[in-house]
Amino acid sequence: MKVNPVDGSIDLPDHVDSSGVKPMSYEEEQLIRVFYEQKIQEVCTAFKFPHKIQATAIIYFKRFYLQWSVMEHQPKNIMLTCVYASCKVEENHVSAEELGKGIQQDHEIILNNEMVLLKSLDFDLIVYAPYRSIEGFIDDLEGFCRAGNGAFQRLKELHQMAIPHADKMMLTDAPLLYTPGQLALAALHKCNDILKVFDFERYLETIFSRQHSNCTIEQFVRSINAINYLVDQLKMPSVKDMKHLDRKLRHCWDPSSRDEHKKKEKKSKHKSKRTSTDAQLNS
Repeated sequence: MKVNPVDGSIDLPDHVDSSGVKPMSYEEEQLIRVFYEQKIQEVCTAFKFPHKIQATAIIYFKRFYLQWSVMEHQPKNIMLTCVYASCKVEENHVSAEELGKGIQQDHEIILNNEMVLLKSLDFDLIVYAPYRSIEGFIDDLEGFCRAGNGAFQRLKELHQMAIPHADKMMLTDAPLLYTPGQLALAALHKCNDILKVFDFERYLETIFSRQHSNCTIEQFVRSINAINYLVDQLKMPSVKDMKHLDRKLRHCWDPSSRDEHKKKEKKSKHKSKRTSTDAQLNS
């Protein structure tokens, strides 16, 4: 099977029947992308990489699949290459051999996909994540809370809760649609609704009073609500979902594997039926 790099169409060999090949839907591709974006977070956590590397790798992954389909490039391989490239860019270099060994994958796959990834990103490798913005707003809130409601001691707890919420936010389309500052304030707003640390609307007023912006507070609040809505609507694929999607993806890459899978299922059912019959006869 060959994939046309221009329009993404699939050219099948003459001996392969394409009538049984069903391309993945947008929703299915989205579930696969979310699954591997979460895997990026797990890999970065296992290697104890800072959040900046994790965020950069996820943005690379998202931007790559704005141009390509998971039916064209194996997301598992691209995921690893994104982590490797983000380590380079964020000056936390880890060799491909070390990365591959740590997750028991061939490091050659990482290197082979590096140039494909960089070209797809147009070599635009600088990424801004919401984590430093969260820290900046927490520092700013220290002065606000001292002057206002005396909730300074709870800001640390708010900061700790906002980080995992930002992690979840990175799995949505929000990082491609909104600025790091908007993402950071959306995370703080969501967590503040739970902890009730400070008056969020009054804090926004102090921010807007310090800068000249064409955006009104009402428009900014709508953006924050839209970000949190994306997080609330995020669907994480189950193990059952991924088994089905992985099998369907393999059929897209290799249509002949569909027939082999059916043969295995038929053979397994026949074996199970024969075992059941033998058990009845022996009893």
